[in-house]
Amino acid sequence: MTEQADQYIQWFRQTSPYINSHRGKTFVVMLPGDCIAQDSFPNIINDLALLNSLGVKLVVVHGARPQIERQLLASGVTSQFYKGVRITEREHLVDVMKATGETRFAIEAAFSCGLPESPMYGAKIRVRSGNFVTAMPQGVIDGVDFHLTGKVRSVDAEAITKLLNDNSLTLVSPLGYSFTGEAFNLSFADVAIHIATAIRADKLIAYNDDGPIIDKNKRQFRELTLLQCERFLVEQQQHNLSNTYFSLRACYQACDGGVSRAHVVSAAEDGALLKELYTRDGSGTMVYRDSYETIRRARIEDVVGILNLIEPLENKGILVKRSRDLLETEIGFFTVMEKDNLIVGCAALYPIETAQAGELACVAIHHDYQSGGRAAKLLTHIERQAHKLKMTKLFALTTQTAHWFIEQGFAETSLEQLPGERQALYNYQRKSKILLKDVTQ
Repeated sequence: MTEQADQYIQWFRQTSPYINSHRGKTFVVMLPGDCIAQDSFPNIINDLALLNSLGVKLVVVHGARPQIERQLLASGVTSQFYKGVRITEREHLVDVMKATGETRFAIEAAFSCGLPESPMYGAKIRVRSGNFVTAMPQGVIDGVDFHLTGKVRSVDAEAITKLLNDNSLTLVSPLGYSFTGEAFNLSFADVAIHIATAIRADKLIAYNDDGPIIDKNKRQFRELTLLQCERFLVEQQQHNLSNTYFSLRACYQACDGGVSRAHVVSAAEDGALLKELYTRDGSGTMVYRDSYETIRRARIEDVVGILNLIEPLENKGILVKRSRDLLETEIGFFTVMEKDNLIVGCAALYPIETAQAGELACVAIHHDYQSGGRAAKLLTHIERQAHKLKMTKLFALTTQTAHWFIEQGFAETSLEQLPGERQALYNYQRKSKILLKDVTQ
């Protein structure tokens, strides 16, 4: 029992940076109608309520496709579709509005639960809706009249932002209204994308119900740059066609419109949203337009993170031991790789002034991130620094990783090739191998 408690405490502490990072941020959540009928729906609501309690500003845009389908069938009506889009004839709109309204009421009711012994107890979430979306007709496309199936014309970003600043969860249905007072049936993804870009949301989160983003070889993708995502979608016929890729397209469009990060998370996996947002490696797929893993010059506040990286290697004798005081003095020589405020890699470049050369030292990668070529990326960054400093040679001294340096273009050399000032500091007890690389190119 004590071990479980200790694990919980450790996990809770590890979530703290993400709690602080997400507090006050604005997330737009796409909740498909399929999710609402699933057994996991109450847990999804609980997780969204928890985000709200942790200070995240939420806009939830819900879908209603299966609910509309059932309502139309109950009325003896069969919808026509063109390229996956429902054609909403005028006489069908009443059923569409009824199904959409009932779905919205069901979500509002779920957010209003607060029974003792339940995750929602004491949450007291204020849910607000409204006519935030102005719509316009899809019109006639390829000779097909879409009637009252519309598209988003504009979003009342000011009204939504005001509600969010008032600590209200904003719930938006896939309906929009025109300047002439007509109602239009909209794609909930289109609504979510337009809202996310209009209010400059920090994230778009798209729930899906049919598995992870995988390619034809069953390889799962956890992260995609905007460019990688575009290529993936263009090649989607090579992959598993599903609603997941509908969600991925929404993420791509949101990021292309200015949202920094978008995530596809599973509606079937319990706690997928919390894992995605409050753990380093997540559980879904993230699309991002900024640099997710940043390589930058180290700062004094990075000292603790660097020490955490290098101490295990120092204890094994792979790296020379550095005190905190020494590291603080030499921090200007260090470059770090950062992922979500965690230092996952470091390297140092010490100039050898008399020889137009430099020494590469203290290369370390966090044990959880030692695959993926991160050390090579750091080396490339260091080589660029060396080139800017007009260095022509890069030395490295190592006892156990010579093979890696050779793979990166270094060649083993003799002690005599080291510049005099560095020869004088050579530790004969360690018997480090000396490697050299030409960085004039």
